[in-house]
Amino acid sequence: MKKTLLVIISLFLVCTFGLRNSAQQFLQQSIALTEPYLEIKAGSSLRQICKDWQQQQLLSATDCQQLKILSIFKPELRDIKAGVYAVSAQPLHKLLAMFRSGKVAQFSLILREGWTLQQNLQALSKAAFLVNDLNDQKVAALWHWPEKWGALPVNGEGLILPETYFYTANTKASAILQRAHQALLAEVDAAWQQRHADLPLKSPYDLLILASIVEKETGYLPEKPLISSVFINRLRQGMRLQTDPTVIYGLGERYQGDITRAHLRDPHAYNTYVHAGLPPGPIALVSKSSLQAAAKPEVSDKLFFVAKGDGSHQFSTSLQQHNQAVQQYIFGKKP
Repeated sequence: MKKTLLVIISLFLVCTFGLRNSAQQFLQQSIALTEPYLEIKAGSSLRQICKDWQQQQLLSATDCQQLKILSIFKPELRDIKAGVYAVSAQPLHKLLAMFRSGKVAQFSLILREGWTLQQNLQALSKAAFLVNDLNDQKVAALWHWPEKWGALPVNGEGLILPETYFYTANTKASAILQRAHQALLAEVDAAWQQRHADLPLKSPYDLLILASIVEKETGYLPEKPLISSVFINRLRQGMRLQTDPTVIYGLGERYQGDITRAHLRDPHAYNTYVHAGLPPGPIALVSKSSLQAAAKPEVSDKLFFVAKGDGSHQFSTSLQQHNQAVQQYIFGKKP
């Protein structure tokens, strides 16, 4: 009797050890997932996931049966959390651990400075795993306008901060825009509080408008405060800003890549060759560096600048100097 009991116990231990060994080997096998992301929908079970992998020929029916048995001894394997996961060819135990952890994939999108709101909305609509819930009415309802900024603008141009934004799958695009809008309000308010005291700007919105012009005129960071200085000096002297990017913005789809004399005479509201002062609103999304340049322009007597062709500009204090610079850098005539 004792011998029989010992034999039974020995067989049980051998079988248990064998099953554990087999389970460990089974969980170590690699699942060759071909897609970079895997979505586990709410209510999905370990059985359903295994069935899907079987249909994709990643696991066999025997594998799924073995996983089912294994989950009886390891019930935590069935604790699967819904979400979209970043996956790759890796051992089964690591995949299952990821699904239990709920550490879903993080996605990112870039709202770009210098682009218009519409250009950024178009890019937003193509972002991976982002729910595009936007329409004109919903976008317009996102803007929370501080009273100190003055009258509500006619559109939402420039009212989001260009940055890289991170999100998880099935986040709504409107939520990203709301975050970007609140970030923009905070940055503009901070820049307004730190501005030079004697700027000819009436409100934080004026600051944002000026910063958008600086943004479009140059991407060369060291020159932004001096570019800003030119426009501030012109505003102080009552000179028209005469900046091409405002003209181009106001032309909209009529602009096809070449600015003409007729464009410079077009009376649309954003034409700073025709109208004095700032245009009625921003012309692009504005970076923090352009906001700072608008708030703290370099102190100078410059009133003109022309592109040198290398990303930098030649600045002048008089029209005569400016015309000479135009001849040199635009028409290639030696001084």
